Amino acid sequence: MTEAAASTTETSAPDRARTLLAGAVNLPEADLPADAAIGSLEGWDSLAHIRLITALEEALERPLTTEEVIGVNTLDSITALLPG
Repeated sequence: MTEAAASTTETSAPDRARTLLAGAVNLPEADLPADAAIGSLEGWDSLAHIRLITALEEALERPLTTEEVIGVNTLDSITALLPG
């Protein structure tokens, strides 16, 4: 089990989603609004999206489908992909 996967079993899906998104957009978790979305969160650009997709795939230990990649556009949609 990878370190990223091991850490996914220790916290809730919403907490893991916040951590992944904060890391991708280089913001403190506390600065992420609950309604964070790709069009409204400063720093969530194309490069941040690639970082987020990569982090999600590592956490899930599988590649995301095309539909999942397209659907990752809000903090809630990230949470929905994560177990727990």
